[in-house]
Amino acid sequence: MSVEAATTVYDQLSIDADTADRLFIKARTANTFSDEKVSDETLEAIYELTKMGPTMMNNQPLRITWVKSAEARETVVSKMLEGNRAKSLSAPALAVLSYDADWHEQFPLFFPHAPERKANFDEDVAARAETAKNNAWMQSGYFIMAIRAAGLHAGPMGGFDPVGMDSVINEGTANHAFLVVNIGTPGKNPWFDRLPRLDSDVATTSI
Repeated sequence: MSVEAATTVYDQLSIDADTADRLFIKARTANTFSDEKVSDETLEAIYELTKMGPTMMNNQPLRITWVKSAEARETVVSKMLEGNRAKSLSAPALAVLSYDADWHEQFPLFFPHAPERKANFDEDVAARAETAKNNAWMQSGYFIMAIRAAGLHAGPMGGFDPVGMDSVINEGTANHAFLVVNIGTPGKNPWFDRLPRLDSDVATTSI
């Protein structure tokens, strides 16, 4: 489906067309970045938007590592596939997303009206980890949309050594890295050709 074919959705939205374009219709994954800096205040705003998205029982298992120092960036990038390294070295901001497999320890904070439900997850390590991964992936979508809402572009990538990455950023924790996200304004030739999206008659059904 072409982007143009989707523009009839504007009439059904409660947001204006420019906002829909920025968040969805014309938003793209950036492959090169300019050297325009991203402020700490903007990164904080991105998180503040991200955390407001719904998760199961408000569990919020996503953990974000902002990679700010040049030394840390070189170390993190060394754990990525070679073809992905240049993008992450050039991006003005870099984040590694992890899920907290011990998210249930925060029950009194995120579910204060029923903290006793933590006991349901104390012994079931597998269910706890699966819940963490599912909800952190959902939050990663909110994270990308928050980046776009801040007027920036995201370049999410999964090509890295997860064990090696955890040894760099998550040692001594129950956090496990699952996504690297480059953040910034587009640079020279930032876009690949847009690939087709599935039509609704392929991707949706009604019962």
